[in-house]
Amino acid sequence: MNRNFPVLKSPRAPLPLLEKELTDKIIGAAMEVHRTLGPGLLESSYQVCMEHESRLQKLPFESQVRIPLKYKGIELDAGYKIDLIYDKRVVVELKAVEVILPVHEAQLLTYMRLTGIRVGLLLNFNVPVLKDGIYRRVL
Repeated sequence: MNRNFPVLKSPRAPLPLLEKELTDKIIGAAMEVHRTLGPGLLESSYQVCMEHESRLQKLPFESQVRIPLKYKGIELDAGYKIDLIYDKRVVVELKAVEVILPVHEAQLLTYMRLTGIRVGLLLNFNVPVLKDGIYRRVL
């Protein structure tokens, strides 16, 4: 008994990446910083260089953005600061660590939830090749 079943094709086309153009530019800036400095420096060094490179590339950003913690109806200053927010559309958390841990990813996702920004990049500069230190997340 030979039955020919139709091959079902997905009606959906692949979804485009949210904020792809902007994240590509941010990653390009980070690659330039990493190419120039290499791994092994403090996170603060990469922070100031990312700010400078972003200005050179005319990428709109805010740095060290304070975010309040909302708890039981009030806003509390818990000292949280987001490293970079680009064009109010992409949260960027910078690291210079041996290994990215789940807590680092959780930090990025929490910052994204607290700001309502759906796209985030976690950039670890302490790697020989930066592409191995790029983590993109979407809520």
